[in-house]
Amino acid sequence: MSGHSHYATIKRQKGLKDASKGKLFSKLSRIISVAIKDGGGANPESNHKLRMAIETARAANMPKDNVDRILKHAEVKANDV
Repeated sequence: MSGHSHYATIKRQKGLKDASKGKLFSKLSRIISVAIKDGGGANPESNHKLRMAIETARAANMPKDNVDRILKHAEVKANDV
């Protein structure tokens, strides 16, 4: 047995998994944002770089809501400029 409290072990393992997943999602978010800026638009149909970034994010089990939020945020920023 790795420790006295089963709950403490699970909490520690979940914390490590959540931290690594958060780091990966942040990296993928930056990649999507850069693809929007470089590729020219928030439409994955016309922006191949963006489409590939979204596919990579989905392969890493990034929630669709997160991807949609990034796209909406980039769209608003593009309209402000």
